[in-house]
Amino acid sequence: MDSEWIPPEVDSQRPSVARVYDFLLGGAHNFASDRDLATGLLRVEPQARELARANRAFLRRAVRAVAAAGVAQFVDIGSGIPTQGNVHEVAQSVNPDARVVYVDNDDVAVAHSRSILAGDERTAVLQADMRSPGDILAAPELAKLVDLSEPVAFLLVAALHLVKPEEDPAGIARALRDAAAPGSHLVVSHLTRDAQPGKTAAIGKLYDRATSPAVARSHAEILAFFDGWEMLDPGLVYVPLWRPDEGDAVDDPERFLVLGGVGRVP
Repeated sequence: MDSEWIPPEVDSQRPSVARVYDFLLGGAHNFASDRDLATGLLRVEPQARELARANRAFLRRAVRAVAAAGVAQFVDIGSGIPTQGNVHEVAQSVNPDARVVYVDNDDVAVAHSRSILAGDERTAVLQADMRSPGDILAAPELAKLVDLSEPVAFLLVAALHLVKPEEDPAGIARALRDAAAPGSHLVVSHLTRDAQPGKTAAIGKLYDRATSPAVARSHAEILAFFDGWEMLDPGLVYVPLWRPDEGDAVDDPERFLVLGGVGRVP
């Protein structure tokens, strides 16, 4: 990793979920500790890279759909390290005036995001923890770009499964719902234990070494995060099945281990 991306306070010895994901997507902003955990993950789940790419593709399709519905403000919570096809690129391809706030608590993700987005007046980077949604909603960096009295899209993509039950993941979704104007959207993808509980339990054990856990949940538990939101078709499904691009046939969708869905405030 190029040293210019390493803020002095970063603990490079402890794997970071954002940097492990970066490695799986082919990025360069990760340390030996992250690569070690990713190697363990690939032993448990040899398709981990394919799963990461499928999750990223879901994010892009969901952002396109929400932007096409007329939403011009996006808050990407737990955004990680920017890779190709970022939220602002996808949203602005539909609406050039779309505005995006990226939110993460990982120092490397924030430093790299700020470097990439420097000079882009329609994007901002906020260092904050999703476990404190009130702080995110009240942040001046958010207020500069996002008017909460207008429709906004909140993205929690591969995020809530990093929140332990005692940290109240449902409370995060509820706080966003309470702040959302009619026409707002919520995009969630989340590790599920439904299809392969043994595999997701092993992944969870690996992530105990990282900055955040990996808590797999059932379809019903993930669907509960959408309380107060109206689900868009096709509902909460394995990520490759959410409005696939033409010609994208998927065999055995359960092997992707991650459910995704989009809700809307009526």
